[in-house]
Amino acid sequence: MFDSAHVLEAEDIQIKEDLTVEVPPITLKESRVEERKGKLVNLVKVIWDRRTGDSTWELEEDMRKSHPHLFTW
Repeated sequence: MFDSAHVLEAEDIQIKEDLTVEVPPITLKESRVEERKGKLVNLVKVIWDRRTGDSTWELEEDMRKSHPHLFTW
């Protein structure tokens, strides 16, 4: 019997020549300031996969350059 709840949607994944995959960030969750090498740096928590909740802390400066559309707050 067919159950539509068990159907997976295919994702549009682009594999590069060096066999890496670039995953775009979904959203930013929160921010914090941390001391690194004697300097204060701004970090943002980046959500990479909504289903799994996969996230990492990234430098805000880098994320603003590569994904400025995420900074609407």
